[in-house]
Amino acid sequence: MAIEHKDIAAIREDYSQGSLAENDVEDNPISQFTIWFEQAIQAKVTEPTAMVLSTISAIGFPSSRVVLLKDVKEDGFSFFTNFKSQKGQDLQLNNRASLLFFWPELQRQVRIEGFVERLSEEDSDEYFASRPRGSQIGAWASPQSQAIENRTHLEELVVQQERSFSDRPDVPRPPFWGGFFVRPVRFEFWQGRSSRLHDRIAYQKEDVQWKINRLAP
Repeated sequence: MAIEHKDIAAIREDYSQGSLAENDVEDNPISQFTIWFEQAIQAKVTEPTAMVLSTISAIGFPSSRVVLLKDVKEDGFSFFTNFKSQKGQDLQLNNRASLLFFWPELQRQVRIEGFVERLSEEDSDEYFASRPRGSQIGAWASPQSQAIENRTHLEELVVQQERSFSDRPDVPRPPFWGGFFVRPVRFEFWQGRSSRLHDRIAYQKEDVQWKINRLAP
């Protein structure tokens, strides 16, 4: 089938900002990620914590959406959501997921695959308490991923929750809202290079060790 929109197909950029070699990277991929993440922050990239979270539905379809990274530890990554949302339900059925960070200003991306578990109630409570009150109210009000009649209905739900908590200085965390923790088993660090000969360095966890390989672009 011929390409219909050749103007779209012609859009391209030649990447030339950096390079990545096997002996340039850390032995531990979390350490390597931390270096790149800090460089993304220093470079003032747009939304450095934004990551594409991909899950698998009950009928086998992949589903991707952008969420925000909220913590990095030596053994994984944390994010928060409504447990009744599509991603929350997907992860209850299949605890395998992938994360993708794309920092175009640095011509870099990081792909991560791993197993997902819920964070502790205490960790979820602590993070929820740090959120702005409007976000806390929104977590109570929104039936996330469910069909709603219109925007007005959502705004009415917010007003109802504001009234419910009007006499409380602190909004408690909803029982259906909290954190997930991704324990990685695979990483890929991608650095754009000229002529599409990109550098790709992969880490695969084998027992407790990480094996590093270069992948063809």
